[in-house]
Amino acid sequence: MPPRRRYDQYCSVARALDLVGDRWTLLIVRELLAGPRRYTDLHADLPGVSTDVLASRLRDMERDGLATRRRLPPPGAASVYEVTRRGRELLPVLQALGAWGEAELGERRPTDAVRAHWFALPLLRLLDGEGLVEVRLEEGRFHLYAGAGEGPVYGDGPAPVEPDARLALDTATCTALTRGELDLATAVRAGRVEVGGEGALAKALRDA
Repeated sequence: MPPRRRYDQYCSVARALDLVGDRWTLLIVRELLAGPRRYTDLHADLPGVSTDVLASRLRDMERDGLATRRRLPPPGAASVYEVTRRGRELLPVLQALGAWGEAELGERRPTDAVRAHWFALPLLRLLDGEGLVEVRLEEGRFHLYAGAGEGPVYGDGPAPVEPDARLALDTATCTALTRGELDLATAVRAGRVEVGGEGALAKALRDA
């Protein structure tokens, strides 16, 4: 592999950017926080990235200890990429960056791609407690692991087991929550978020 470009500054911020400052790297981490992903799935959920750049970033992330690649046993027999413990430590960085970027969202542009699970990390910040939450939007369904210490942070599609809470909301409400224009408790009281389930998270949201 070619040598990685460095800032050559004795500063922890510069050292961090040596690893994650290249374009697409943090967005790849965002995708890998959902658990093991095939290369084709990553490419599909990162619209705009070229195959060459994606392959290069994944190689860099493997080299830098942020991601690993492994082969699934038959009948899967496909290679998947996973975030390492070191890579997972970037979750609060992505959370903070997302909160900081709320002011930049504005209205969705005609050229903006969207995936339902991209709302996972902003919604995760709003949930107080621990448990599995399934979210339904017009764009699709995804699930969150609120308060998860290990393993995936979220996943695409329905929850794999009975969730502690189910949230149904429209994209406009979800966008308002993401921008910080609306808090979750207010949205529930106003009927803009339907809450289902019998877990502690669902009860807390209904009682808020």
